[in-house]
Amino acid sequence: MIPMRTSTVFKSRWMALIWAAGILWFAYDFAAPSDDASNSTNAEQPTDASGAPVTSADANNMRNALNSF
Repeated sequence: MIPMRTSTVFKSRWMALIWAAGILWFAYDFAAPSDDASNSTNAEQPTDASGAPVTSADANNMRNALNSF
């Protein structure tokens, strides 16, 4: 996570601020929602391992199987 030794990063206040800004930038870039138009307009249809769409009966069967444990 730290590209250099921590003792050299925190010797200078400016280096510490640059390092902290990089961490915040990485966190924002990783967690920010994507700007894809397809994500906001259409919800994806869930599929099973074979690629067939999951029906409500399949979902109920899975729910019942998990609840039986």
